Amino acid sequence: MTTFFRILWRPFGFSRKLLKVESCRITESESLIPLAWASLIQKLSRTPGIFLLDQRKRFSTMPEIETHQRDSELFSPPSDVRGMTELDRTAFKKTVTIPVLKVRKEIVNKLMRSLKRAALQRPGIKRVIEDPEDEESRLIMLDPYKMFTDDSFEKGELSILKQLNVNPQISKYNLELTYENFKSEEILKAVLPEGQDVTSGFSRVGHIAHLNLRDHQLPYKHLIGQVMIDKNPGITSAVNKINNIDNTYRNFQMEVLSGEENMMTKVRENNYTYEFDFSKVYWNPRLSTEHSRITELLKPGDVLFDVFAGVGPFAIPVKVKVFNLDGKDFLQGPVREELMQQLGPLSKERKHSVHIVMNLPAKAIEFLSAFKSLLDGQPCGSELFPIVHCYSFSKDANPAKDVQQRAGTVLGISLEACSSVHLVRNVAPNKEMLCITFRIPAAILYKNQTLNGDNHEDPPIKQKTQIASIT
Repeated sequence: MTTFFRILWRPFGFSRKLLKVESCRITESESLIPLAWASLIQKLSRTPGIFLLDQRKRFSTMPEIETHQRDSELFSPPSDVRGMTELDRTAFKKTVTIPVLKVRKEIVNKLMRSLKRAALQRPGIKRVIEDPEDEESRLIMLDPYKMFTDDSFEKGELSILKQLNVNPQISKYNLELTYENFKSEEILKAVLPEGQDVTSGFSRVGHIAHLNLRDHQLPYKHLIGQVMIDKNPGITSAVNKINNIDNTYRNFQMEVLSGEENMMTKVRENNYTYEFDFSKVYWNPRLSTEHSRITELLKPGDVLFDVFAGVGPFAIPVKVKVFNLDGKDFLQGPVREELMQQLGPLSKERKHSVHIVMNLPAKAIEFLSAFKSLLDGQPCGSELFPIVHCYSFSKDANPAKDVQQRAGTVLGISLEACSSVHLVRNVAPNKEMLCITFRIPAAILYKNQTLNGDNHEDPPIKQKTQIASIT
């Protein structure tokens, strides 16, 4: 039978279109609501002779809807949760119609291997459920965007169904979705104002989820915190940073959004376990790779000075002496004393290196002045001078050059030809965290030396400026 439809079609931006269909058979099962329209669309897509005509007399094909877009429509929370500021889990109940295939329970496992394409793929929803009308049967949940009638099965799938004596007729099943069935991003996207950024990521510090909410998210902060706890096993507390990290001790004020107020936590990094009060010290799990990068530079016998150690992720894997001093006092006290020994008369027999880590990105460059005229006496070979790894932030269009110039200005020399710059991570839009590495020149390190001193020029750090991204 030949059927013609005249349809006013708007979803894809056309104000008026004519849809012409030739030889399209519509079966009785199209009454499966709300799948009927999707079924019709699938059949039309298979039918030759389909064309769309807009008011400007131009032809176009029907755009396909992305799978994740369609999935978000059917498996999204109810629309009436929009604007919720206090979490009400019961408000997320929703019933959707899902196509199902009835099979004998003893063949389910064998059949599922052949129905991977057709079966529902949705985390948190069982693909096989009991048949409420027949305890000897099971219902296999099918993909509602692929499976509409028995014609939706591919040839190979139909062959398996025939071998196992399974009727390919598709039935409908009313599936109730609850709060537990939705992902955190789906919940927040449904609750927050439409079109606004959604917070679904956070830094995990032991049992604590550390968020950095934006202004438009603050009215929903307690709900967001509770969702983070609900949807992430092991998280029992959610906190939000409420000021910038710009004080002397590199910590920040925080607000507990939801869950317990216990900030004593444990984290494991690079085979070491750290226990600390997160409200009093700085910890960023995104720096794990950078901690490894520096410690892996060290060889047996090398010495590492960690000027702004914090809880010690650089120092603990390699250092045994601990000092509680201001950074400048540490450089001009214990570091100076150790360098005088390391670079003394017997230093020519020394084969190991000295590294100084300065991880206080907001201010570390200012502390480079502490190296000026730090040591007395005559310098030894420059290959034994300490290597500095100094961290800094930059908002400059050329962040590597910016860090080199600012560090060079403090030291009174140019570092562009004798340093390397490593991009640690992107902190915020147009703000990078970098590490500049260089060997301290004799003219800076020793008293009564000039920048053009005789035999103590400093070799470059193998490579000139480089930026390498950490993942």
